[in-house]
Amino acid sequence: MDNYLTYLYLLTPLHTGGSANEGNLMGIAREVHTEFPYMPASSVRGKVRSVLEKDSKDNPQESAATSLVFGRRIEDGNQPTEGEIWFADATLLFFPIASLSHHMIWITCPLWLERWSRWLAPNSQANVRSLIHTCRQHLSKDGRKSAVVSFEREKLYLQTALLQPAELASENFEIISPELTGLLEASGLVNLLPERLIVLPEAECLSLVETGLLREVRVRLETGSKTVDKGSFRSEEAIPPETVLFFPWGMKRSQAVAIDKDEKDIDKARAEAEQTQAAKDMLRNIIPDRMSTRLQFGGLEGLGRGWAEMKSMQITAEEGSR
Repeated sequence: MDNYLTYLYLLTPLHTGGSANEGNLMGIAREVHTEFPYMPASSVRGKVRSVLEKDSKDNPQESAATSLVFGRRIEDGNQPTEGEIWFADATLLFFPIASLSHHMIWITCPLWLERWSRWLAPNSQANVRSLIHTCRQHLSKDGRKSAVVSFEREKLYLQTALLQPAELASENFEIISPELTGLLEASGLVNLLPERLIVLPEAECLSLVETGLLREVRVRLETGSKTVDKGSFRSEEAIPPETVLFFPWGMKRSQAVAIDKDEKDIDKARAEAEQTQAAKDMLRNIIPDRMSTRLQFGGLEGLGRGWAEMKSMQITAEEGSR
């Protein structure tokens, strides 16, 4: 099995669609047990599949190959099949926060780093977990620190909250930089991440994420008069640009394309199966490259939401199974 780890660097706000809407608020998807925002695996899988289906719509063999790799849909009375590719949810790794002292910084927490470490190579995993252990010690009651920073200790504003130097612990985050090489090659402010990174306890991280989400109010206007239509309005949530998410995914061992035994011309059926097999092999080689391009995820695409730069790295089956 070939397994991969993909980073999503948001270029525009991401609206993932919520499990429930409260009043006029169009919320985003959140984890039930943590309340952290995330992007469901179904959204990732659906987007990647739609892009590949669009590329192959004019080629029957490539279309059939896409169906085999991603699984057959429920249509024409056929039952769905599992397919040869899997995706996990995209979860937060680094979240941007406004700072009166540093303009913009990224926050993370031991939970996010722990989730990330599970999909790294053994040596890298050990380095990240060592950093997590150190951060947890600083943030414990015995450590008595409010945050661990990647820069010199100085007055730090997290949005409007002020942390004094005595409340901070400074650590060298270079130990995790090699694991972020692909991500840091992306254009944009993300290149500043290693020198503007803060580790916070999970509860404080959740509070800052909650206040750091984009919320945009929209009103419905009467045609012609351009006045508000009966007070109709709604508020939409979105994960802000410069956020970094990650998700693991992989491809199972390729299965040989079966020959249609109901086909009267067996030679024709065999030739079609061989063509589909060749198309499927080519598709499996293309997908990793596609996962290191720019794609648009989530809803509100017409408003430019959800553009993300993707960077993928391959991990072995043994590492990915941890």
